[in-house]
Amino acid sequence: MSLKPKEINFNETWNDLQKTVYGVITLSNVPRPVWNDRFLDVYRLCVAYPESLADKLYVETKNFLDDHVKQLLEQLSGLGHDNILHNYYEGWSRYSEGIIYLHKLYLYLNQQHIKTNQLSEAELIYGNHQDNDMEQMEIGELGLEIWKKNMIEPLQASLVSAVLECINQDRIGNGHLVNAEIVRGVIESFVTVNKFKKRDNIELYKSLLEKPLVAASGEYFRIQANNWFQNYTITQYMERVIRLFEEESIRCQRFLHSSSHSIMKTCCEKYMVEDYLSALYSEAKSIISQERQQDMANMYILLRSVSKNLIPYMAEFKDHIVDEGLHRLDEIKGDNMCMSFVEIIMSIYKKYKQIIEKIFQSDKSFTGALDKACIHIVNYSPESKSYKSSELLAKYCDQLLKKSSKGLSEMEVDEKLSDAIIIFKYLDDKDMFQKFYSRMLAKRLIHQNSQSMDAEESMIDKLKTACGYEFTNKLHRMFTDMKISEDLIEKFNASYLPENHITLSLNFHVHVLQAGSWPLGQAAVTSFTIPQEFTQSMQAFEKFYNCHYNGRRLTWMYHLSQGELKLCYLSKVYFITMQTFQMAILLLFESSTSLQCSEIQSTLQLNWEQFLKNCVTLVECKILTSNTKELKPDTVLSLNEKYSNKRTRLRITASLQKETPMETTQTIASVEEDRKLFIQATIVRVMKSRKLLKHNALIQEILSQCSSFNPSINMIKKCIETLIEKQYMERDRNSRDEYSYIA
Repeated sequence: MSLKPKEINFNETWNDLQKTVYGVITLSNVPRPVWNDRFLDVYRLCVAYPESLADKLYVETKNFLDDHVKQLLEQLSGLGHDNILHNYYEGWSRYSEGIIYLHKLYLYLNQQHIKTNQLSEAELIYGNHQDNDMEQMEIGELGLEIWKKNMIEPLQASLVSAVLECINQDRIGNGHLVNAEIVRGVIESFVTVNKFKKRDNIELYKSLLEKPLVAASGEYFRIQANNWFQNYTITQYMERVIRLFEEESIRCQRFLHSSSHSIMKTCCEKYMVEDYLSALYSEAKSIISQERQQDMANMYILLRSVSKNLIPYMAEFKDHIVDEGLHRLDEIKGDNMCMSFVEIIMSIYKKYKQIIEKIFQSDKSFTGALDKACIHIVNYSPESKSYKSSELLAKYCDQLLKKSSKGLSEMEVDEKLSDAIIIFKYLDDKDMFQKFYSRMLAKRLIHQNSQSMDAEESMIDKLKTACGYEFTNKLHRMFTDMKISEDLIEKFNASYLPENHITLSLNFHVHVLQAGSWPLGQAAVTSFTIPQEFTQSMQAFEKFYNCHYNGRRLTWMYHLSQGELKLCYLSKVYFITMQTFQMAILLLFESSTSLQCSEIQSTLQLNWEQFLKNCVTLVECKILTSNTKELKPDTVLSLNEKYSNKRTRLRITASLQKETPMETTQTIASVEEDRKLFIQATIVRVMKSRKLLKHNALIQEILSQCSSFNPSINMIKKCIETLIEKQYMERDRNSRDEYSYIA
């Protein structure tokens, strides 16, 4: 067999080929040898000598298919309208499958003749050409195009009407059985006939079926929604609409092209949801306030498709959380307010976090609403209430981290500290928390009252993760000072004392703390005459320290110092840890069993406030007795020689370590002063870089840079006025609303 081009009799060859084409298109039995011969005939016609017969073959094939489809149309029309979808589907199924085989039979014509003369994809998309009906198509596309023109276009009204009727019967479910395979097959034919097109290949489907289907469906949805709304409650209405959504989604997948799914969903939502938004919103408050979870979930399903529809719903959800939170906070009473405060906030947070995950499918918009509600609750502080969120949260952490926190495992403490960090992130006044927390941390470290140093460091790491290293810098330095102090006292005891042949009369331990890192302050330092028992140890340490750190000055913080005193005058020996001032008071009773208050105060040179605070503690714990109910200068204090206690080791410093109202006031005042300095520094930094800036722009710059607190506009204005007075900046002469930097 030769494949060389040669002369060929077209009519004779076409007669043989035409029979095979008919057999292929009607899915008749075509033997493999016959198929191979006809395949070769197509090749020979395309390469015929002296002139290719490809164009003639294309025309004859086109005419044959055209006649064949017209005959099929006549046959189908003769069968009547009753079973038009069934008859059409049968004809289409055979024809579309036959075209696939025919396309393969004409492979050489398609590839070597037709395809090489077609416009490229780029020319089709970007070119300015006009569609050319005379342009040859590949045989598969040609066959489908002929089916569209000779079958679909003449029957389109009947086909679409029948399809819409079937879909409507499927909706109302009145006993009519709908063959989904036939309906879907008919609909798919509207898409398949254009599958060879490089663009707009579903345009026929959209114009022919989708537009009338959407219109008919919209009318059905409108009537149905109106009927349900008039006869059912909102709860029942939402349930029925959601069920209809699910049914329509299944129906779209059974019958329609995928491009119609979103369009049908939008149509359904328009008539079922958007037209009844006001009614849904009016019911939302009642649903949320009563926490009818199924109704909440149903309303979310209805509204979520359009984000703007959720905004009023989220607002109701947020307001409900705020109302519940503030109501529960109003009930806080008692001394343990910090624990109640955190537990209430966390119970609300966890409750609604779970609701968001379960009902609102972890929607980030609702998570944002929860965050806004928690910010409002956490930072709400009416004038009638004495608590402040930052202070309460710091006290909560202090209680967890102190040794007095009993009955909790390390894992439970860590979980509760993680809860505290969640609340901390909602705080507006993070700098206020930092100040309170650092004061309480200082007391825990100095008095060695921390339950676990690992827990302390873990909490600081959590704060650093939340706010950055700068926020916890001083807290880290406090731990560093404690470690350095340990090394320092070890050198003092192990090297300095033996080398200088010094023997101390008591066990002596010192913490050397940097003034800039510890929130101790000098205001609390009072005059005090050191007992002779302490003098030798303190002088020895001062000499040792000055030898190692020349130029540094030590300030003894007696009010923060403590020691263990051994009581030997009673029936059994007691070891009591107490503050330095208390030790000094009790040491005076070594030479006398009774002393007047004025005498003790004069000897120790303590101010009356400090003296009174420490003496009252000793009287309350019954180590000393008093001859008057209230301590006065002439009150006589005596050793209680009948003192007894079940424990032989005890501590009486706890009451003195509590945060006093004065200390709280001082902390708040300190934070306010720090804020002013920060704002002033920020203003100078901004003005130095910008040189000239309008008032509102400067305010916005400052607000954007104050991450640890929200400064009031009045405070910013006062800071601006202060800097103008200090001549760092001035008002522009040409505009009173503008500032210029003074270099």
